[in-house]
Amino acid sequence: MMTLVLIGVLIGLILGLTGAGGSVFAVPLLILLGGLPMTEAVGLSLGAVAASTLYGSARSAWQQHPVLWKPGTILAIVGAITAPLGKWLGLQVSESMLVIGFSVLALIIALRMWSSAQSDPQAARIVRAGDFSSTLRPELLCKLNQTGQFELRPRCVSGLLVGGVVVGLLSGLFGVGGGFLIVPLLLALSPISMAQAVSTSLMIIALVSSTGFISHLMLTDHNNGPALALVALAGVAGMMFGQKVSHKIANALLQKLFAASLLVVALATVMHKVVL
Repeated sequence: MMTLVLIGVLIGLILGLTGAGGSVFAVPLLILLGGLPMTEAVGLSLGAVAASTLYGSARSAWQQHPVLWKPGTILAIVGAITAPLGKWLGLQVSESMLVIGFSVLALIIALRMWSSAQSDPQAARIVRAGDFSSTLRPELLCKLNQTGQFELRPRCVSGLLVGGVVVGLLSGLFGVGGGFLIVPLLLALSPISMAQAVSTSLMIIALVSSTGFISHLMLTDHNNGPALALVALAGVAGMMFGQKVSHKIANALLQKLFAASLLVVALATVMHKVVL
C-alpha cells in the first residue's frame, strides 16, 4: 500500500515540477516497486496520470493560466482516438518487447533532456520564462494572429494531426501521457511561451490518458480499483506540492536530475524484466 502511495506521489510531483514526464516514471516504478506486469502497469499509469492532469487542468483554468484551446483540442481529440489503437497494439506483442520498447523511449527522452541542459543551461530557463508570441519566425508551421490566437492553416493543422497520432499511439502503447512530446511539439510549431505550452499539455494529457485508461478497462481483465485510487490520490497530492515548489528549482538542474533518474529506472526495468 505504501509503495503505491509513494509511486503516486512521485508521478504527481514530476508532473507538477515539469508539466510533463511523470508517466514515463510511472510504468517502470509500478513494475519494479509494485511488482505489476507491464500490461497492468500501463493501465494503472494511464489512470493515475489522467487523475493528476485533470486536477492540474482544473487548477490552471481556475487560475486563468493561458490554454491554447484550438491546437490543444485538435491534439487531444486525435490523441484520444488513437490511444485505444496503441493499447490494442500493446496487447499483440510480448511483454519483453513492450518493456524494451518503453525503455528505449525512456532512454531517448533522458539523453535528449540531459544534452539540452548540458549544452546550454540558460536557454532552457529563457525558453520556459519567455514569451515569443510577437517574434517573427517564418519557418514555423503555425502562426499567431494579432490577438495571439492560432491561425489554423493547412500546414499547421497537418503538423498537429501528425503530433496527435504519435502522442495517442505512445500513450496507449506504453502508458505515457505524452507531455514530453506535446510541450516541445507546441514550442516547435508555434511562437508561444512555455507557460502556454505546459498549461495546454495538461489538458491534452488528461483527455488522452483518460481515453487510454478506458480502453485498458475494455480490452483487459485488469481492474484494480483500490490500487488505482491510492496511486491517483497520491498523484494529485504530489502534483499540488510540485506546483508550489517548481519556481524554486533551477530548470537546468531539474532537467539533469530528471534525465539521470529516468536513465537509471529504464535500465533497471530492462534488467528486471528481460535480462534477469
